Amino acid sequence: MKILVVDDERDVEILFRQRFRKEIKSGMLNFQFAFSGEEAVEAMETMEQKAVLILSDINMPGMSGLELLERIRKEYDKPPPVVMMITAYGDEHNRSTAKRLGANDFLTKPLDFNALKEKLTSLN
Repeated sequence: MKILVVDDERDVEILFRQRFRKEIKSGMLNFQFAFSGEEAVEAMETMEQKAVLILSDINMPGMSGLELLERIRKEYDKPPPVVMMITAYGDEHNRSTAKRLGANDFLTKPLDFNALKEKLTSLN
């Protein structure tokens, strides 16, 4: 499964590579990283969209995760990618906005990687 992780914090890449080392090595998961909404749009244009799961931070400079989500839902509808929004803010406004824009799930930082692994396994 191809997974695009979008977060302006670059250390997220190291964290994901450590936490999913076995799944990456086995070829079960293939991660690509974008450090802005704009980079994510560029990455989406080059990926085989049908196999993409997107994990996106909400609060980023430039294009926010919510703006990215809205664009993904308008431009990538066949088949629609699974989009999970990630934020340090668990407030109801961000949650309801993400759901209204078509997010499949909403995760709060710090991520519970065991729970995330379970979610990813159920999608595979």
